[in-house]
Amino acid sequence: MTLAAPTAGAEELVDRIGSRPVRASELALHGAVWDVRRETVDLGEAGEVVREYVDHPGAVAVLALRQDRGSDEILLIQQYRHPVRVHEWELPAGLLDVDGEAPWVAAARELAEEADLRAGRWDLLADYVASPGGMNEALRIYLARDLSDVPEGERHDREHEEAGMPVRWARLEDAVDAVLAGRIRNATVVIGVLSALVARDRGWTTLRPVDEPWPAHPRLGHAR
Repeated sequence: MTLAAPTAGAEELVDRIGSRPVRASELALHGAVWDVRRETVDLGEAGEVVREYVDHPGAVAVLALRQDRGSDEILLIQQYRHPVRVHEWELPAGLLDVDGEAPWVAAARELAEEADLRAGRWDLLADYVASPGGMNEALRIYLARDLSDVPEGERHDREHEEAGMPVRWARLEDAVDAVLAGRIRNATVVIGVLSALVARDRGWTTLRPVDEPWPAHPRLGHAR
């Protein structure tokens, strides 16, 4: 009887945040960057189930947009990602691993460190969870505009996997085409460029304040 299911109104299209009772929780694996937790969860009529998941600090990403060369262009960096054996085109991004650092401040730091850029205007573009069946990673994508170069003497000294990363500007429409054709598969890029295209076509009216509460983040909750 799925075809007979009711149609949701616009006000119903919101994730319902709230944990089911956790009967037991233990550290299954302590990793170099993140841990794996094992928990027994009470699902009510469905009974108790055991779930293992990656306990992740969360992350932020930046879609840097320039509009001074006749078309909207976004910044992409290329980085090798060993788990998938791919040199991915990505947005500047990083973990929320500095205690007390606001997410938008972390985003500005990552833009400076990975791309040597500053922005005079910041907006919240999109929120998403990466893989809710296996990790609690929550991510925010910020839109950065009114860009300028970080002075040479103040630039971050990149090392390890960040050293020598190719950096390119791409027309927003070309990035969208690459996503739709499956040539770029990084989830943050996919969500970022499609959100940016829709936001631009709606006159940027969908953008939100950078300090909007983040209730879906498992650690930050309603904190700003």
